[in-house]
Amino acid sequence: MLANASRRRFVGWLGGAAALSAAGWSSAKPVLVNKCRVAIPAALNDSPWLSQVWDGIDPAQLWDCHVHLAGLGDGGSGIEIGPQLASPLHPLHYAQRLFYMNAGCAHDAPGKVDQAYVARLLNLCDAMPAGFKVMLFAFERFHDGRGDAHPEHSAFYVPNAWAAQLARDFPARFEWVASLHPYRADAVDRLETAISGGARAVKWLPAAMGMDPADARCDAFYRVLARRGTPLIVHCGEEKAVEGSNTQALGNPLRLRRALDAGVRVVVAHCASLGDDVDDDGKVRRSFDLFLKLMAEPRARDLLHGDISAISQRNRQPAIIRTLLERSDLHDRLLHGSDYPLPGVVPLTSPAALARAGLLPKAAVHDLDILRQHNPLFFDFALKRLLRWQGHSFSPAVFATRRLFAASQA
Repeated sequence: MLANASRRRFVGWLGGAAALSAAGWSSAKPVLVNKCRVAIPAALNDSPWLSQVWDGIDPAQLWDCHVHLAGLGDGGSGIEIGPQLASPLHPLHYAQRLFYMNAGCAHDAPGKVDQAYVARLLNLCDAMPAGFKVMLFAFERFHDGRGDAHPEHSAFYVPNAWAAQLARDFPARFEWVASLHPYRADAVDRLETAISGGARAVKWLPAAMGMDPADARCDAFYRVLARRGTPLIVHCGEEKAVEGSNTQALGNPLRLRRALDAGVRVVVAHCASLGDDVDDDGKVRRSFDLFLKLMAEPRARDLLHGDISAISQRNRQPAIIRTLLERSDLHDRLLHGSDYPLPGVVPLTSPAALARAGLLPKAAVHDLDILRQHNPLFFDFALKRLLRWQGHSFSPAVFATRRLFAASQA
């Protein structure tokens, strides 16, 4: 996740992000940063690996359902950066922000960061076939139990209005996803307005935003989502955005039962592929295993989905990818998402490591590495299309994501 920019594991692979921050951004450039190249080399047109990734895929049905907006608020976007990301006095978080902005190729645009980020994303989309779109996430502030916002506890804030404006301005490439806190006194009215304004889904990150999906205070919100057919995308599993807090348990996949019982279509971001949570018997188990448990419950039939964003990152266990590839019975409930801009954070994803784990053809690694330098959005899609384990791969259904989101009643 970009907006939850305090996750230590994302820069654990950097060998000391605090040192990089203290030494200066330029010291990191030679080996660790996204080169932000543009046109995909013509030589890749002949790649036997990349030429096959669109087989069986209708680009008009492929909406990348997990894409973050970022910026500094310097272009009228209303984006806000929390103090831990804005100051070198918080070196780990500050270094993370530098890498995220580099991943979105907005790090060399003083005074125009917001626009540079969007321009780069449009450029990446334009390299994809007509019909392909990305779903842009707004990101709500942290709220307390009374429904009051606390910017000082919020790592990042992206207004609904900014995401909605971009979707209106660039309808051929962008859709938008609202982010609304259910405890607000005006939550239901704001939700109705967002859906009528074209929001294709709502995004929650409970540990960072402070909502409990199992709380009765969410019921009115759920009733609107169910009636309008609007999916709720929820980050489940480990989250580092609120350090030293007691909110981690809010990301337990089993806490989504209340939404499912209300008839809400729910998408578990990243398939809860990181961290541990408490099971019904009080034992601690992998969040991913609890996601699979919930998927098997009758209440989840036709309602619960998972997005496969971030599953190929180096802080995920290869066994999780193997399970998802093998579980073809779940493929029509899995959805492609890139978690952009994170595919552009070079140390996070290693095609070579995936090949060593038997999950990618070794011969495809070189072409994927070159592709990432030019288009990390396409890179993430191609990598997931090429994932293999003992004859298993993701069904084309995983990449027909529009079916879930286009039905939202605007």
